Amino acid sequence: MLSIMSDLPPHVLGIRATGAVTKQDFDDVLKPALDALFKRTGKINYLLLLETTVSNFTLGAWVDDLVIGLKHFTHWNRIAIVTNEKLVKNFSDVFGFVVPGESRGFTLSQLATAKEWVSAG
Repeated sequence: MLSIMSDLPPHVLGIRATGAVTKQDFDDVLKPALDALFKRTGKINYLLLLETTVSNFTLGAWVDDLVIGLKHFTHWNRIAIVTNEKLVKNFSDVFGFVVPGESRGFTLSQLATAKEWVSAG
């Protein structure tokens, strides 16, 4: 399930992922929120809080994730991925070399730091 985090400034979109994450979650929550943020600010500062494992994302969710990433390819400003999955955190650090903008991985215990970092963008 995806839900919008309410404790971030208006120029940052925070998404919390828990349990199973489906294409419907992307369609109902993430896509409209990203589009609205970009329309409002002209760039995307994004925090993803993974309180589930990436294995809980369905294939449809992964496809939608790719489509969203490509649609907003030049709009990403800061991306913070917060997770205790070491592989995902490391990938987040490397991801910054592939997409415009900055990308960093944080552990769950670093959530406050991640919020500060993404909000500074």
